[in-house]
Amino acid sequence: MKAQIYAFAVAGFGVLAFKLLHLPLPWLLGPIFACLIAALAGLPMRGIKLVNEAMRTILGVAVGATFTTTLLVSMGGMWPTLLMIPVMTSCIGLLGVVYFQRLWGFDFATSYYASMPGGLQDMLVFGEEAGGDVRTLSLIHATRVMVIVVALPFLLSWIWNADLTNPPGAPAATIGASQLGLMVFCGLAGWQIAKRAGMFGATILGPLLLAAALALAGILQHRPPAEAIWAAQFFIGMSVGCKYAGVTMAEVRKTVTAGLGFCVILLMLTVVFAETIHLAGFAPPMETILAFAPGGQAELTVLALIVGADMAFVVAHHVLRIFVVILGAPLFARLLTAKVPNTGD
Repeated sequence: MKAQIYAFAVAGFGVLAFKLLHLPLPWLLGPIFACLIAALAGLPMRGIKLVNEAMRTILGVAVGATFTTTLLVSMGGMWPTLLMIPVMTSCIGLLGVVYFQRLWGFDFATSYYASMPGGLQDMLVFGEEAGGDVRTLSLIHATRVMVIVVALPFLLSWIWNADLTNPPGAPAATIGASQLGLMVFCGLAGWQIAKRAGMFGATILGPLLLAAALALAGILQHRPPAEAIWAAQFFIGMSVGCKYAGVTMAEVRKTVTAGLGFCVILLMLTVVFAETIHLAGFAPPMETILAFAPGGQAELTVLALIVGADMAFVVAHHVLRIFVVILGAPLFARLLTAKVPNTGD
């Protein structure tokens, strides 16, 4: 409990510091940076798993509430860019295995599952079953999510002049109690139904599907209020920063540094694919960057909400990426095992 109290207090200080310094996305980036610094200083911290999961349901409802019949029809035209997702995922996996195994000396299982841009928990489970180093996988994936989530707001603001100060929703006081109740129902019921059905990403996709159904039926007419989305940003940011709790200097020198180098590769790949898609005229550049950046689904959903991006486009690509990784990673690993020699320690 003490570690959770420390995490909450440090994250709150991060929000305050970002607001006082007028830095972008204080509710998301403030907790990430503050908890990261505190973790590296040795402060014991831990997120609140149930609350973190509950906060993700808010994002699912926020995306689902934006669905309209027109938007659904427009999704049929996404197939050219959706086909690029498996191609990019394969490129990431191949480059990542060579990078981690040849340059850093990690064993094949660790190198492979550290490269796969899927959900953290899924990659840890797959990696552990394959004999990989779970601690290394955890730190590399945490670094991937953190760097991409921190870098993207500055890129969006610098290149496309995206307004990161937009409120993510209307104030709660302006939304009727019945609509707020529907949102809570969509979040909790959608989460639990998807969880029982064994759906990956149940905390986001379950509420998303239920909220989308009610929005298309004209029953749900509002997105979650700004206060709810700020709360989601706060706990998601705190969770990302807390993943570094207990990290040693030896892990910083090798594992975290390796993760930072891999992030450079990921960002370069993202820019190459985004530029190719933009030049081909398939999608606007900002939406493409948000859709193809291999960060966390929840974190990138937050960014898309704030900059007013096409939510259907962004979410569809991230869902496909996670789907491809979860279904394809174990199969692809077997093919690569025979082809890539193990040069790990």
